[in-house]
Amino acid sequence: MGYMCMTLLHYFLITSCIVDAFEPVTTTAFGVAGVGYLGNKLYKYLFETCDDQWIRFNSSNLELALNQKLFGQHVASRVVLKTLTGYMNNPNPKKPLVLSLHGWTGTGKNFVSQLIAESIYHKGMQSGFVHLFTATAHFPHQKHLEIYKEQLQMWVKGNVTKCPRSMFIFDEMDKMQAGLIDSIKPYLDYYENLDGVSYRQAIFIFLSNAGGEKIAEVALDFWNKGRDREEIELKDLEMAVTLSVFNNKQSGFWHANLIDKNLVDVYVPFLPLELRHVVQCGMAEMASRDIDPDQDVVERMAKDMNYFPKEERLFATQGCKVISSRLDYYI
Repeated sequence: MGYMCMTLLHYFLITSCIVDAFEPVTTTAFGVAGVGYLGNKLYKYLFETCDDQWIRFNSSNLELALNQKLFGQHVASRVVLKTLTGYMNNPNPKKPLVLSLHGWTGTGKNFVSQLIAESIYHKGMQSGFVHLFTATAHFPHQKHLEIYKEQLQMWVKGNVTKCPRSMFIFDEMDKMQAGLIDSIKPYLDYYENLDGVSYRQAIFIFLSNAGGEKIAEVALDFWNKGRDREEIELKDLEMAVTLSVFNNKQSGFWHANLIDKNLVDVYVPFLPLELRHVVQCGMAEMASRDIDPDQDVVERMAKDMNYFPKEERLFATQGCKVISSRLDYYI
């Protein structure tokens, strides 16, 4: 890539000199403008820029990825697709999009945030406009809370100024220091702009294990009543998750103003996974390694994993999170 870049740039420079040499009066302006135009096109081809060449939402690709790669999450798939599609197709949103993804570990929250990034940014999670924060890595010390607040405000403002269509992902919200996330509350609100910066094109995604217990209770209740898992709807879960997160002193959302002021557009619940879903994850993992999927091998691995409740062994304790490493032992 570096060699090609230098070669093309060399070509454009040489071309401009030749054009200038033939007709210095009549073609100089054309040559400079032409090289400038080509140089700009080349730059945008080689380097990520905040425009539709690098940032373009593909609803069809997201729908396909959710249907084929995410298992056991009919509620989350439907909510994410509809919410994101509606927001991205709105030329004049009144506020940034704020999604809060909740559920047990290994149920697909990080994976869905990755799929969202891939459906919008050409470089996906590697895009310079996608920013991932992890509570334990970026905000580990309680004594530095005020410093973190200031740094977070500056980081969000600086990056949205650079690219209005920026995405911010906050992982481990259940481990986030209480009060920290409220430092960016003004950026999530219904302001046209703040200090000359509009945040309405930005996307904020929060990931948290908080609320997982309530979601599991609802799923277990449906099972005990003999109702099909696919009958569970967002309305059966959202209020329980909201209250659980807001009142959880161990959560970064504890009594958060952004919840109290209804600035989270939707709480996306991720259901605990059953054995059949773990098997699907295992088969997909083998296929991703170019290994012929072996149902017997995957089922043996899946059955050896831990499930709860203890007697019913209904839901996988770790979901699909450890599939990749566990599978190595059985292949």
